[in-house]
Order: sequence, then structure tokens, then C-alpha cells
Amino acid sequence: MFEKKDYSRVGHSDLFVSPITLGTMTFGDQNNQEESFEQLDFAIDQGINSIDCAELYPVPPKENTCTKTEAIIGHWIKQKKQRDSFVLSTKIAGPRRDLSWIRGGPKSLDKTNITNAVNSSLKRLQTDYVDILYLHWPERNVPMFGQYKFDPRDDFKNDEPIKWVSIESQLRALEDIIKAGKARYIALSNEWPWGLTEFIRIAKQENLPLISVVQNSYSLINRIAEFGVTEILFREGIGFFAYSPLAFGHLTGKYLNNPSEKGRVTLFEGYAKRFNKPGVKNTLLAYSRVAKANKLSMTQMALSFVYHQWFTTSTVIGATNMAQLRENLKAFNFQLSDSILNEIEHVHLCHMNPAP
Repeated sequence: MFEKKDYSRVGHSDLFVSPITLGTMTFGDQNNQEESFEQLDFAIDQGINSIDCAELYPVPPKENTCTKTEAIIGHWIKQKKQRDSFVLSTKIAGPRRDLSWIRGGPKSLDKTNITNAVNSSLKRLQTDYVDILYLHWPERNVPMFGQYKFDPRDDFKNDEPIKWVSIESQLRALEDIIKAGKARYIALSNEWPWGLTEFIRIAKQENLPLISVVQNSYSLINRIAEFGVTEILFREGIGFFAYSPLAFGHLTGKYLNNPSEKGRVTLFEGYAKRFNKPGVKNTLLAYSRVAKANKLSMTQMALSFVYHQWFTTSTVIGATNMAQLRENLKAFNFQLSDSILNEIEHVHLCHMNPAP
């Protein structure tokens, strides 16, 4: 499906990736090792050369499954012996979430935590290096995973300022990882404009590694990356990996037809919360009407929209079965016409970002 001519450069790096990245956060929970291998093999056969994982995967993070995704990918890498033929990404879990089973519950993104996280990930992945190493979310107080308002009160505990690890310290720890040959490039995920500009400013000022890519949520019902982040990407030459383009299945339309339909939102407690907001249903209904009027599936329309944005380097897609994976890839071959894009923009202006 994809050939090298279809690949895009990742920011200012020397990495080139396929327009689609295989997301693996179902591996080890919703997908067993055999099913995971099938997805990996199929993706490679289709010309996908980018695989994304994280130390806390599978999702939702649980003590009894945590790190299983990396372990499964490691077994696959050992079996295939083609490590240099694809781009492998993983992510370091940060503080401010209840993840006591990861490194004793990371209290910060200091050098010790970053080093321990990378060493453990490489061991599970059975490789000497990753191509892209992400900080999974910011160390500092920011809105995350469905939150949408910054609250300065969360910078304090018992009226005392919380001491965050500085961005410069994080960059220096990441520089050591790169110098040790354990990661080729560094990246940010779930980051906001202020943090992104500070990482860039400090890296340039102190001659530290530059961020090559940002991976943030982006879909028809969450386009907040367009408010600040995309201009930075353009002006600084940084890549963008879009995750959750189907908004955890909401943009397939399946929950409109059956709110109890099997999926992550109904299987795992807490995952409905991000989308359980007043404007979501009406927005989904509006997009479903656009898709139906143009004889498209919602899935096809939603994915094509994300795939072909000017700032999208690669879109991270995940699937729990091969039929879903095939459908998601097939959507890439369809480009939305200007008239459909205008209809989408009209819906967006009437129902802007109901699920940030």
C-alpha cells in the first residue's frame, strides 16, 4: 500500500515515516500476542514502517498488564530480526497520575526516572535503541486527557508551590540518553503551546537536543491542536503525529446506534468520561449526516480528514481486530472534496471541539 515515496520526514530529523503509524495500546489486553503479531506483520506488509508504544501500555493502565505491550513487541522484534527496517517509538510515563506499579510511581521526570524508564523499555523491547522517545505527558500542571481548563491552583499544595523538574533538566537527561545511543530523537506528547515553545527555546539557548515531533490527540471532535500548536509546528519544522483520530470509536458512529456497543468506552470504566460532555452527541449526529449525504462511512470521513491535514506527519491508528485495521488503512485512499471539507468546517464552527 505505502511505498517510500509516500513517507514524510519527521520534523528536522533524518527519519522518514509512513502516513500511518501502528498504535499498539491494545496489545496485552484486548489483543493477545498472536493477534498482536498478526497486526504487526500486516502493517509491515502494507508499507507501514512506524510502530508506536509506551511503557504504561496496554490501555487502560493496570498493574497486572502494565508493560505487556512493549514485551509483546520485543518478542516480535526478536523473531523478525529486522529492527533497522522500521521506526520504533516509546513513551516515558510522568508524574501526577496514580501509577504506583510503574517504577514505584514516578514522582518526576528527573534523570533517574528517565534513565530507568528507557533502560527498562529497551530490555522489554529487546532492542538497543528506540528511534523516537516521548515524554508521555508534561511534568508540570497542565490539563490532560479530557481536561480542558488550566487551573493555577494545581501549582500549589498546602499553599506551597510544587517543585516541578525544570524543562532544562529534562532536556539534559534526554541528551544523555541520546549520547548513550539509546534514543535517536526526542519528542513530546499531550503537550501545550507554552511547553512546546519552552522546550524549543531552552534547547536552542543551551545547545540541547531539539524536539522532533509532537503527538497529540486530534480528530473531528478535538481540533484544539489548531489553536497554537500547528503554527509552532510550521515555524519550527516539527512533525505531528495525530492520535485518537476516531475519538475512541465515537467517530465510527457505533455509539450513536448503540450506546452500549462493545468498545473501550463501554468496556473500561472511566473512558466514557472524556467524551461524556454536553455537545458530543449533537456533534456526532451532525457529522453522521454529512457522511451519509456524501455516501461515506463516518469512519472513512473522520480518518481521511485527519490523514490529509497539512500538518499531519503520521496518524496513529489502533485496532482490536484485523477488519478494523483494514478499514482504517483503506480510508487513506480517499481524499475529501472541497465541498465535503466545507460541510465539515460548517459543523466545526457550529459545534467546536466538544471533546477536548
